[in-house]
Amino acid sequence: MKKTILPILLATIWISVSEFVRNTFLLHNYWTEHYHNLGMIFPEQPINGAVWGIWSLCFAIVIFIIAKKFSLLQTTFLSWFIGFVLMWIVIWNMSVLPTGILLFAIPLSFLEAFLASLIIKKLTNRTESC
Repeated sequence: MKKTILPILLATIWISVSEFVRNTFLLHNYWTEHYHNLGMIFPEQPINGAVWGIWSLCFAIVIFIIAKKFSLLQTTFLSWFIGFVLMWIVIWNMSVLPTGILLFAIPLSFLEAFLASLIIKKLTNRTESC
């Protein structure tokens, strides 16, 4: 349990913090202005935060599974593509993606996927060698 739960839990915490900082502090104005221009209100209720927490946990689980079969860089690229690129395609198709965020979101999300992959790889390898 320790070599599964701890890496997933710590990666989930990192992903949640990264998402919160990026979308609440760095890109909040992009999101709210884009939604305003669409005649919508950007969803910021507590339930939305809870759903992002579930997304973070699911993303960490996916990274954990991928990390068992692939190197750190392969895990990073695969998880980033699965977690972010596919999401951006969907929300772009729904016209709710402010494309201006991508200049910031691409490198920051890649860093998020890399550090989550690194956390999982390091903790999984450390606990396996104990």
